[in-house]
Amino acid sequence: MENLDEIAKEIEAELDEKDEVREVALKSSRAIARLSGSALRQILKGEDESENLEAARNEAHRLTGVLSGHPDIYYSGFVENAFQELTEVNILRSILRNEPLRGPKDIGVHSVAYLLGLGDVVGELRRLTLDSLIEGDVENAQDFLRKMETIYDTIIQFDYPSALVSIRRKQDIARSLIEKTRGEIAVASRGSALEKKIEDMEKRL
Repeated sequence: MENLDEIAKEIEAELDEKDEVREVALKSSRAIARLSGSALRQILKGEDESENLEAARNEAHRLTGVLSGHPDIYYSGFVENAFQELTEVNILRSILRNEPLRGPKDIGVHSVAYLLGLGDVVGELRRLTLDSLIEGDVENAQDFLRKMETIYDTIIQFDYPSALVSIRRKQDIARSLIEKTRGEIAVASRGSALEKKIEDMEKRL
């Protein structure tokens, strides 16, 4: 047991390094989440989000490099949550601009976080759908609904154990939101059609 102290010191050095990396990852993840949240709010307000979004993507790429030798931290909950938020805002931005979607590597996130973030986009599209209905734009609302359905059709293909990817809850939420949205659009469509008939009748009087 003469070398036990030496072994303990080696283990301590490894854990000290991992602890330092974890602190860096926590700080970086918070920055990514904050920048992504700011970019999302700017997108919804019609403001320029490019600076915050670019900063978030750069931070994600940097964090991925830092964690290259620490997969346990890379796939931990706090990193994954930040990457999901970054994925969500990138996808929503591309949808609203009618641009090709960026993939996980382009954004700087891992595949599981990308898939979960994709599921979250359904909720933002529902918000935009309701905004369109409030404004009386049923056609635009229907377009958002079709995009929600496309995302759902994609994520429902992934049938893996929760230990591998916890996508089941996202699938259930997306299905529920789509069903509610479809019903709301149907009601709005009938109301719009009725208004048009009344207008036509008034014009003939």
